[in-house]
Amino acid sequence: MDYLTVSAVILIISVITLLLWVWSRIRHLRPSNDLSWVNENKYTAFAEIKGDDVVLKNVRNFNWRTTKDYDESWIEKKFKISDCTKIWLVLEYFYPTRRPIAHTLLSFEFRDGERLSCSIEIRREPGEKFSPIKGLLREFEIMYVWATEEDVIGVRSRCRKSETHLFEAVILGEGNECRMLESYLKRTNDLHKNPEFYNSIFNNCTTNIASHVNDVYPGRIPRALGVILPGLSPKLLSKNNLVKLRGGGIKQEMKINQIEERARSWDGTSDFGEMIRNVDS
Repeated sequence: MDYLTVSAVILIISVITLLLWVWSRIRHLRPSNDLSWVNENKYTAFAEIKGDDVVLKNVRNFNWRTTKDYDESWIEKKFKISDCTKIWLVLEYFYPTRRPIAHTLLSFEFRDGERLSCSIEIRREPGEKFSPIKGLLREFEIMYVWATEEDVIGVRSRCRKSETHLFEAVILGEGNECRMLESYLKRTNDLHKNPEFYNSIFNNCTTNIASHVNDVYPGRIPRALGVILPGLSPKLLSKNNLVKLRGGGIKQEMKINQIEERARSWDGTSDFGEMIRNVDS
């Protein structure tokens, strides 16, 4: 064998050995809901569902002044699944200089104008910080954070140095907004009882959203790099008619729907959801 072939074989053996060593160190780990958590991840939400009626417990409703200065509040929300009329997608570039890395979350709008958000994210213990590498090593549990828009969208667009976009989703099929909401609630209850590990590739925010969408409308979201790396998702969103576009293509839409400036002008008492959707504000 020539030098390059030998080097390639050695490299492959080294990588396999490293992967086996890593797996031997983490395979015994088991996810848990019974650990010490940071305040914003203290409780897991769960839904009491009786037919069409839902009582959603442990909805986060923090008043964020900064990421470290806030008033803690947990509430419950009552609604009917059949009253869901729209779904909104938030795309947050929390590392603006690392565009492939981003966070996505959904917000559900109801007939009476109320909105309720759900962010699929890691459940952090004190001292933990998100890392894509650690997210591959069973370092974090995954959780569905149900919250008011003032909380979960507000902290991203008002208090962090994130670039935050708000899209209105295109929902194909009558009643699929409601089926999406129901799918989310069932998964929320599953995780409340049976915790799982977060995985940066296979079990992250966007892979779960895609799974919910395809559960309701099979094949709606194809396998794509933009699902694993949400920062690359705008082309996927545009190509597959997943979000509404105003004024042309996806680049123009992202200029229109960037919300930090509007969010930071919120007075704390008016309707936050209307504020961030009012492009003239």
